[in-house]
Amino acid sequence: MLEILKELCSLPGISGREDKVRDYIISKIDGFCEYEVDPLGNLIAFKKGAKTPKNRIMFDAHTDEVGLIVTGVDSDGFIKFTNVGGVETEVIIGRNVRIGEKNIPGVLGIKPVHLIEKDEEQELPKKDDLYIDIGAKTKEEELALVSLGEEIHFESEFIEFGDGFIKSKAIDDRAGCAVMIDLIRSELEYDCYFSFSVQEEVGLRGAGVSSFTVNPDYAIVLESTTAADISGVRGEKRVCVCGNGGAISFMDRATVYDIDLYRKALEVAKANNIKAQTKTRVAGGNDAGSIHKSRGGVKVLTISVPTRYLHSPCCVCKYEDIESVRDLAKAMIAELAQ
Repeated sequence: MLEILKELCSLPGISGREDKVRDYIISKIDGFCEYEVDPLGNLIAFKKGAKTPKNRIMFDAHTDEVGLIVTGVDSDGFIKFTNVGGVETEVIIGRNVRIGEKNIPGVLGIKPVHLIEKDEEQELPKKDDLYIDIGAKTKEEELALVSLGEEIHFESEFIEFGDGFIKSKAIDDRAGCAVMIDLIRSELEYDCYFSFSVQEEVGLRGAGVSSFTVNPDYAIVLESTTAADISGVRGEKRVCVCGNGGAISFMDRATVYDIDLYRKALEVAKANNIKAQTKTRVAGGNDAGSIHKSRGGVKVLTISVPTRYLHSPCCVCKYEDIESVRDLAKAMIAELAQ
């Protein structure tokens, strides 16, 4: 699963441009399940288990990552852009990026420090003040390499470091995708559906469509969520802690989770000696927000990989937490099936 995660994170795939990620996933699950790609781009898989469940179960993870998109080129050959998904300006300044099908390298630049006015010194630069430098001298030279509407993804090496930590772009939510691939390639006790959804980062769009198609009774969303277990943060403000297992949500900004399902997940984790924790802050949102409103309503559970520096080029998590998320997800199948 670690090697699959590494390969997934290396692929470009901002919202609406998930093709390479989807093609890679298909190469890994082909022969282990039935699958189809819907008009929006969701990859929906059906894995035959040893038994047919009373209740239809769907797992979901999103294939897209946050990034940028080309919106213009100025007369000096510098690229203007806008965000795709929630990207804070301060985490992208000076970062390396790759642009479009040609994978053009670039750097996110800002006004030099010696040109900053006195009243600007204490302020972060505005996004509109940033630009991408690809080394072009003119607008014409730039447009020969880069077109409007092309995706821009962060360039970030996948690194294993410290006590089982991983650093990479796009851990949100390639970690969930890696878990679902692993489940599909394993033997399951009951039939399950899997939705590798698109466009989560721009409004939970794909999962609502795939959920309408599958029409599950229960859905388990496998995600990455903010871990604020860093210097100076204490108590519930830490949200969750790397190394303490999958984070189970009781509420976020898009979903109020079924309380019995939330408690059942914690109970199953304890009974099976699987590390798990509660997400202690009502923040963020994920595909559960659209899935639970699909058709006549779906009961949802979210199990997340605690991840530091989310929505940045340098997300950090622990591999053992990804394994815990997988183990709890698999253990929940039998609980929900009947």
